[in-house]
Order: sequence, then structure tokens, then C-alpha cells
Amino acid sequence: MILQVLAKYYERIPNVAQEGFQKQPISFVIVLKKDGHFAGLQDIREGEGRKKRGQPRLVPKAVKRTVRPTANLLWDNPAYVFGRVKPDTKKDIRKLVQRAKGQQALFLDRIKSTFSGNLADEGVAAVIRFLETAECEKIFDHPLWSEIEESGGSISFQLEGDLELVCQRDAVRSAVIRNSKSEDSVGTQICLITGNHDTPARLHTAIKGVWGAQSSGANIVSFNLEAFGSFGKTQGYNAPVGNKAEFAYTTALNALLAKGSRQRIQVGDTSTVFWAEKKHQIEDWFADIFGEPPKEDSDKDNAAIKALFTSPETGAESVLDDNTKFYVLGLSPNASRIAIRFWYAGTVGTVEQNMRQHFNDISIQHGRSQPAYLSLFRLLVSTCVQRKSENIQPNLAGDFMKAILTGTPYPRTLLSSAMRRIRAEQDVTYPRASLIKAVLVRNARHYQKGERKEVGMALDLNNKNIGYRLGCLFAVLEKIQEEANPGINATIRDRFYGSASSTPVIVFPHLMKLKNHHLAKLENRGRAVNFEKIIGEIVDDIKDFPGHLNLDDQGRFAVGYYHRRQDFFKKKDADE
Repeated sequence: MILQVLAKYYERIPNVAQEGFQKQPISFVIVLKKDGHFAGLQDIREGEGRKKRGQPRLVPKAVKRTVRPTANLLWDNPAYVFGRVKPDTKKDIRKLVQRAKGQQALFLDRIKSTFSGNLADEGVAAVIRFLETAECEKIFDHPLWSEIEESGGSISFQLEGDLELVCQRDAVRSAVIRNSKSEDSVGTQICLITGNHDTPARLHTAIKGVWGAQSSGANIVSFNLEAFGSFGKTQGYNAPVGNKAEFAYTTALNALLAKGSRQRIQVGDTSTVFWAEKKHQIEDWFADIFGEPPKEDSDKDNAAIKALFTSPETGAESVLDDNTKFYVLGLSPNASRIAIRFWYAGTVGTVEQNMRQHFNDISIQHGRSQPAYLSLFRLLVSTCVQRKSENIQPNLAGDFMKAILTGTPYPRTLLSSAMRRIRAEQDVTYPRASLIKAVLVRNARHYQKGERKEVGMALDLNNKNIGYRLGCLFAVLEKIQEEANPGINATIRDRFYGSASSTPVIVFPHLMKLKNHHLAKLENRGRAVNFEKIIGEIVDDIKDFPGHLNLDDQGRFAVGYYHRRQDFFKKKDADE
């Protein structure tokens, strides 16, 4: 189904490459005269410094490179075009030069074999004459040559006075289409994607843009060992996908994953793309809602989410009954292959309803300077070491995203990961508290059916859960210590948070005695009385400190502690 809907999406992509071609970033263009003489060199890269990138141009489809070198048609890197390699002190330069010479010969042979007996096109003839004569040596004296050699960017050719590349000329287009049909000699089979008779593709086009995958690309469908074959068939013939369908689904997926695409987001280690069966506004704001907002424009993300929540209030057309199909695909690398981390196929209405539920679930009281809504990235990195995306637990991002889209309970590992980081760092941050609250709320809704009270957004004095109450008590005890010892470097949280949240009976009797000492140091006796009153309200229903709290109650402990701390800051703001 995934390949079917991708092939169908290809039909609605604007300005997409036709069969046999692809869009490829071209960095440099060699301008030739019609007689093959060198006329100039153009640097068509965009950007500045190390961020310079080639312009996407329509070129003949790239060959699939393995250990055996193979050349592209009328465009390639400097090693194939000129037989020159990028200097590398770590490698044997003689072997590199020898290999590059062979690559250049393949590049020239590819042109000649494609147009054998048909050199009527003056552009192709000029390129061959340029490569066969000493004219190509002039390029090495050009001021831009050092940048070509250093960058290794793709190079193509253009005739003087033309606006299109040589590889875009009509004669080349005809030759590419003609050769692609003549290469197929295995006959036709029923395509697994379309169900129509078509010539099966032996090798599928590489998919590029998956975070962490090889820069040359990877495959969803591939058979690179004989052990994977059956009935004597080799490679792609074991899962016959017609050439047309193969070109359609790979082109569509590469377009979705392309740099700058508005239809991809990075969720942890999972590259996620999304699309609707027809043009729909959800394709424009889905990335704004779930992606990381630009640092210089933190309100942009919130604006999309606010629009999502306020659409019923502003009279905007509701999409809850919109049955337009919507797809989300999560991909992650696995050596030279791509693993499908998750796949979601639903409707726009269902997705919007589940997204609203997700943001309602993660909402929690926070500081004025903190964002109202947290991106998936901020939530996930709060659960891992050093808050780096590469340390996010495998499969966690995909399972989290799938739970959001389907409205099902969040993965259990989300709660345990957040709790583990809190104990390691003794810090209940806004994202962690938000995440824990969301897991507890959703679990209560799905599993407990209202038997237990859900955790709220802010301090709930009526919440009788022992974990929540002990969290509040721990926050009050810490506040008393801070006011009794202004400027203290380490509080009871740094020493006792882990034990207090898991084995309260060991820690709290000691902390209650320590509290009396701290209260005696407060100069403001009214403040001390208020603290005693708050503690009395919290411990009113607590007969004994429990010996152990389970994982859910440890989560409620963290949320209670966070709520109580935020409430202290809220009162401080009001006083100001």
C-alpha cells in the first residue's frame, strides 16, 4: 500500500521529472563552443561559504553505483568528467588517480555508446570533441578549478548561447527514452504496484534524504544477496515492480524527502514525510505544528497550533468530517536499506482531532517566557542523555508519533525514560512534566475509564493520590530550605529526590525533622506559619509514608512537585 499511494502521489507533484530523468543539484557548468572549444566556466551554486549548494537541474537519471564504477550521462563529478580526484593524504594517491582515469574513460564511453551512429546533435558532438582533445586541460588553469576540485560538486555542459544544458537537448531526451526501452530484455510481468503488465525493474532508484542513511542513498526494495532470491530470480525480479511504477514511487519519495521540502519533519531518528491524496491545507501546516520552530521566530509554531485550536471559534470550516486520505511515513536507515519505522493511513478529520487531543494532553502550567506548546523534538530530547537527538531511545520516536496520530496511549517507555532522566539530573523540567502528565492522562482515559482522577494542568489541592501529594510536600520542604538558607547551592532535591519519589518511607521522616530546623531560621514568622498551614493541608490525609511508589505514582510525584513549584512562582509574580 505504501508504494501504491506513493506512485499515485507522483501524478500530482508539480514540475516533476519525466521518466528517465531526475532533478540533480548541479554546481558547475562548462560552456563550450559548437566546435568543442572551451568558452567558459560558470559557478551556479547558491549560498555562501561552506553552505553553497548546486542548483537542481533536470538531468538523465543517475546510475546505481556499486563497487564497479559506472558513469552518468553528460553530467557527473570531477573524477568522472576530468579524471581528477580530490586530494586525500589518507589514501594512496596513485590508486586514486588510476581509478579516476578509468572513470573518465567510462564517462566518454557512456556518451559514445548512447549516441553511437547518431552524432547529429551539435551539443553532444561538442562535448565529445572537448573531452577527446587537449581543450579539457584548459579547465585546470581556470580560477574556479580549485573550488571544483575541493567541493567535488556535479558538473555538466552547455553550448555557448543556449539556456539549457546539453543533457536537456531534444536529441538527448529521445536517446534516453529509446535506450531505457531497449535495455529491458526480460519481458513483461504483472507489476505488484499497479497490477498492469510492465517490464520489471532490476534495480530500484536510491532514496536520498533519510537522516543517517548513506549519502548515495538507500533502498526500500532491494535483494543484494543470492540468499534473498527464489525460483532462480535475481535482485528486483523477485518482487516485480514495473519500471513506470518504480520510477513514480521513487521520484515521489525523493521529492518528499528533498532538502527544503515542507512535507518532511525529523522526529528523533526518524525521517517523517506526509501527504494527502489531493492538495490540502494540512500539508502546509502539519510541519509547523510538529516540527521545531526557527530560533528567530518561536511564535511561528505556536501560530499554527493556535489556528488549529481556534478554528471552531473563528467560524473557519471544520475539517473533522473531512474524509480526504492523509498519509504519514516514518523512515530510518538500516545499512544500505531503509526501514519503515511507522506507517499511518487515515483521514484529515481524524488526524486533526487526534492532534488537538495530543496538545490538550501535554498542556501544563509553565513560565511566561516558555513556549505554550512544545514540539515533538523538545519532548523527545528531554528524555535522553545530554538532550541530544542521537541519544533518543530507538523506536521511541516512531511509537510516539504513531500514538499521536492514532489517538492511542503513549508508549510505556516514554514515561520510564522521562523518569530515568529526572532521577539522573534531579530536575523536573517543563518538557518532562508535560510529557509525564500527558502519559498519565491518556492512560487514565484509555485504561481506567474515570476510576482514578486525572492529573490536571495546574496545582490541584483536591488530588488525593499519595504520589501527587508527596510530590507537593517535597516541593514545599525544598522551598522552606531555600528561604531559610538564601543562596544555597544544593537543596534537598539534589540529595533526596530519587529516594523521595521511589521509597518515601526512608526519606520523608528525616526531611520532616529537617523542616522544623529550617522553619526556626525564618525571620518572617508569618511566612513560617503559612508554610506550616500548607504542609498541614497536604499531610492531612496521609497516615503513613508508603514504602514504595510504582512507576505511575512516581510520575504523579514529579507532576505534583512541578505543580507546587510553579504555584510558588505564580504567587511571586502576583506579589510583584
